[in-house]
Amino acid sequence: MQLVNQLRLSLAVSAARAITAGVKLLRLGAASVLPGSIASRIQPQILPMLCSQVKQGVIFIAGTNGKTTTSLLLRTMLERQGWRVAHNATGANLVNGLITALLENTNLAGKLAADYAILEIDENILPLVVSACQPRIILCLNLFRDQLDRYGEVDTISRRWQKAIAPLSPETIIVANADDPTLSHLGQQLPQRVLFFGLNEPEYYLDEIPHAVDSIYCPSCGHSLDYRGVYLSHQGDFICPKCGFAKSKLDIDSREWPQILIGVYNKYNTLAATLVAQQLDIDDGTIRDTIKNFQAAFGRAEELDVDGKRVRILLSKNPVGMNETIRTVNDIKRGGSASTTLMVLNDRTPDGTDVSWIWDVDTEKIVASGGTIVVSGDRVYDMALRLRYSQKEENNGCKLIVKEDLQDAIDTALALTPSGETLHILPTYSAMLEVRGLLTGRKIL
Repeated sequence: MQLVNQLRLSLAVSAARAITAGVKLLRLGAASVLPGSIASRIQPQILPMLCSQVKQGVIFIAGTNGKTTTSLLLRTMLERQGWRVAHNATGANLVNGLITALLENTNLAGKLAADYAILEIDENILPLVVSACQPRIILCLNLFRDQLDRYGEVDTISRRWQKAIAPLSPETIIVANADDPTLSHLGQQLPQRVLFFGLNEPEYYLDEIPHAVDSIYCPSCGHSLDYRGVYLSHQGDFICPKCGFAKSKLDIDSREWPQILIGVYNKYNTLAATLVAQQLDIDDGTIRDTIKNFQAAFGRAEELDVDGKRVRILLSKNPVGMNETIRTVNDIKRGGSASTTLMVLNDRTPDGTDVSWIWDVDTEKIVASGGTIVVSGDRVYDMALRLRYSQKEENNGCKLIVKEDLQDAIDTALALTPSGETLHILPTYSAMLEVRGLLTGRKIL
């Protein structure tokens, strides 16, 4: 049986290599999903067979927002220490994407050459693969409402995570966001060693709790939480006045670590990657220097030069994500360097087919800041309607332009962006891939 499994593994690797070569030869994309899909049909046990070969261990990075940026930052730290890292760098975080990433580091005999595997994990599939992969570290970044047609509410996901993680080895390290009540509670319930990251900088507090905040009720008793302040959506400094549940004690001081990428959400990503790196004995000098020189992952505050103009792409795939990118763009607008914004809304499978979430976004804030907003995407008129309802007056200094064709929308937005300014593009996931393809001439998937 062992020989049969090994033969199937070798055949699966060969098939995956052929598929990858064909896809790239025909310029159909980066072949980040299909090879894994074909390989798993040939050898159904391929995921555990590959994960068991990772010398120093598998690291899961899970959560609604920030997975790709945090994964890339941690990978860079490890590689600077000389480790070989397998990583699903394109963000293909479903099962087939994980397999494809591991296969890229596997020879034809099925032998994996990697010290670590950093696997960005879709929050919905973590319970399905955690037992097969036996990760050394699980990083839990955050839980927000995202694609309710696929996932359900955050407490549902949290319960599934706890049920899947609790039986793992006591040697497993869990790193969780203490500022997120759901994950703080999850960490307090797990039998493994749990470390917490979060902010301890009140100057980052929002002026008010967002109206569409996800989870402000105690995950232990259901009572409303008391917040001293919120940093991002429901993430903040909290305590339950009824049962005493409170934010977990931090294992990292956020004031001691620098931030290079824009946005409070990237402060969280930086702290998360840093705390994991410390558990892997990466020295603080390497960590700090990596943060200082880090370049954003594709579509995540990534900056491009297009025809002599700067373009910054800010993935905005759910209410919290878009609220934070709007917050970031408005901060830049106040500095007088951002007059044009392009918003692209799609409703494809990677985005979630239900776009009603845009009504939970505080689009009033980007409209009130003025400038020009160009709108495009599969659901261009849904986005345009949301923005139109955000205008309190007919003439409030904000000009709205609707373009059904995405290339036309990009060309228009670029033409309206003065030299020396930056065009900010806020797309959903599949829209981000389209935008990058049009701007760079290269697809991701």
